[in-house]
Amino acid sequence: LTKDVYLFGRDDKLADVCFMQAAFHSSVFFRLSKKHFELIKETSDDGEHVVYIKDWSSNGTFVNGELIGKGNKQVVQHNDQIAFPTSENQAYIFLDLEATSKEQEIYPKEIKEKFTISRVLGRGVCGEVRLAFSKGNECNKVAIKIINKRQFSLTDVGDRRDILEEVEILKKLDHPSIVKVFDAVDTPETLYIVLEFIEGGELFDRITSLKKLQEPLSKLYFYQMLVAVKYLHDRGFTHRDLKPENVLLSSSKDDTLIKITDFGICKFVGEQSLMKTLCGTPTYLAPEVLASDGNVPYEKECDCWSLGVILFVCLGGYAPFTERPNNPLKQQVMRGSFSFPEVVWQGISSEAKDLIKKLLNVDPSKRLTVAEALEHPWMKDEEVICKAKKLMEPDSKRTSMAPPTLTPTKRKAESSDSDTSTATKRQKSTDEETAIL
Repeated sequence: LTKDVYLFGRDDKLADVCFMQAAFHSSVFFRLSKKHFELIKETSDDGEHVVYIKDWSSNGTFVNGELIGKGNKQVVQHNDQIAFPTSENQAYIFLDLEATSKEQEIYPKEIKEKFTISRVLGRGVCGEVRLAFSKGNECNKVAIKIINKRQFSLTDVGDRRDILEEVEILKKLDHPSIVKVFDAVDTPETLYIVLEFIEGGELFDRITSLKKLQEPLSKLYFYQMLVAVKYLHDRGFTHRDLKPENVLLSSSKDDTLIKITDFGICKFVGEQSLMKTLCGTPTYLAPEVLASDGNVPYEKECDCWSLGVILFVCLGGYAPFTERPNNPLKQQVMRGSFSFPEVVWQGISSEAKDLIKKLLNVDPSKRLTVAEALEHPWMKDEEVICKAKKLMEPDSKRTSMAPPTLTPTKRKAESSDSDTSTATKRQKSTDEETAIL
């Protein structure tokens, strides 16, 4: 912020940042106030800055999902999310550029030149994922997966496959229900993978918030999962880590496009290394993988088992295999020991339960393939198929939002260059757009 006060609203005579009607759905635009909110910078005698956000709107301004309230103000901090006129319509992320500059110092030059790294989106066995913004006028959002290579013994270049060649292969995969891989930067200690950013969060969180999914919605999501995994299998890829946390939703709406992520991680960290790591959390792993402690090759049939577990979780709201006294989870998986208690499953169709049983067959040779699952009677729902195909229609905006291309190289040593970011003031705010302030 270069000025002490910035007013945001739809009155172009009053506002420093004016909301333009062409950028919003009409149902949203006319709920915005002429004077919606202010950002106020106060500077103390010792030069320290505090930034407040003050809500002037009738329909609401939200910080991290919490309503400020008309006439009220609160401190806005680094990486806070600002939404209006509803909590779902996240429009800005506030970045404290002093804090951002210090944070950016740890990232390699190839990343810093193209992106401003923001908040943590999630953490998993392979590392954390952070939101990032491409530098320049577009300020497009991407997700950057950060993998600590020491965890997977990948610091010896001579002992691992050519990571950047694998990236080139993954970049060629193009399916509406698969998260796009844009690029990667390989440093001696860390691997950075630049991915498509998906707005709606994880399937796991959606199930948790709703307790479980209704059968028609589960079918809509599962059909898309099957189609996406079939696309991977047909091209020689197995996912190896299918679970609700790796199924992302494109929006907060129920009827939304799903996207599968983390499908190429074993290409970077090594199959055996990944399998041994995942065996520590075996809820979604096939029995043949657990039986070998991750030492057998992971075949396509293993993905089909994981899909069966995911479908069970969607419909039941809990996992089919859970650790119990005198009945270890691993043994339950090895025996395929699960049930459909009437109190939970009484409203679920017999066809859905039959599909789960046929995916959770402990014999891989008798387990349904994804192609066979798509032909199962439960999946032969023309209304759901039509809706799913419409969601999966090619989206021209998806490719146009790609970030600037990196020129990745294997780096011998970390650069000591520091990067100083500059504030970008956006004069036009768009619906569901994130900008750096």
